[in-house]
Amino acid sequence: MNISVNKERELVKEILTKIGVKENQADVVTEATIDSDLKGFTSHGLGRFPQYIRGIKRGHIQIDGEYDIVQETESIALIDGKSLFGQYIAHEAMSLAIEKAKKTGIAAVGTFNANHFGITGYYSDLAIRNDTIGIVICNTEPGVAPLGGKKAILGTNPVAIGIPSDTYIAVDMATSVSARGKLLEAQRKGEEIPPNTAIDKDGNPTTDPEAALEGSILPFGGVKGYALSLMIEIMSGPLVNAAFGTKVTGTAGDYKENCNKGDLFVAIDPSKFVPIEQFKADVEEFVTEIRESGDTFIPGDLEVKRIAENEVKGLDIDEKLYDTLENNL
Repeated sequence: MNISVNKERELVKEILTKIGVKENQADVVTEATIDSDLKGFTSHGLGRFPQYIRGIKRGHIQIDGEYDIVQETESIALIDGKSLFGQYIAHEAMSLAIEKAKKTGIAAVGTFNANHFGITGYYSDLAIRNDTIGIVICNTEPGVAPLGGKKAILGTNPVAIGIPSDTYIAVDMATSVSARGKLLEAQRKGEEIPPNTAIDKDGNPTTDPEAALEGSILPFGGVKGYALSLMIEIMSGPLVNAAFGTKVTGTAGDYKENCNKGDLFVAIDPSKFVPIEQFKADVEEFVTEIRESGDTFIPGDLEVKRIAENEVKGLDIDEKLYDTLENNL
């Protein structure tokens, strides 16, 4: 079925309000959800809400209280998210990083004890809108085996980078062949996953999402994806007082335990290097050079196209998911 963007916004806000989520937090969660679905990352948008609802009912997502800043310097902060909605904590963390970067040139804010926050790129976009470069990384529950291994130890460990420019320039990707959310979505819809995406628990290739979830997703790009994922695991685990490797819980599934993954938000103010107008002009010159080189694209082009199309035609949602959400109203 298909619903309008406004209908989804109303549905999400209504669910959150009924549950008792505070308005300031509900607003952020709603907009992050809409952003995911508009960009086509449906596995991280409305499709995650049954998981969030279970998390709240089981006490693993808190809707009362506030976060704590447990460490802080002029350019660094560490936030204890107190198990609040991940979207809210991530928004607050990146906002703080931007504020600090505007003063010092570069800032990093880490978070721990916060929940799944949707798509990573929503927060690097926040930096873009404030004329700063945004870099966001996080770890997740183990779902990826180290290169050559059979046991899932690493998370899908996404990275997002956004560049302030007249052209939307942004990348948001998992360091695995597929995000875990896409496997969960395929499982819910009863669909197969593409070949060469995952292996089962015995190390055999599989297109069955359930077998893949019990086994391991493959790192993208072989050794390069594996190495990048490992570095992200360290910088969003031990560095920010969060869990790592097989200790990470609560980012997928039924919220049987608290979410203990970590996140790192970095903001860089280009104006502390060169005038912002010069920076943007140089970036645009580079973009033009890329476009004139052939039938190519700029990272972010696909998202811009999807947003424009989805705002007109509406958002596709499978009826099973919609019925599940309607039953929670």
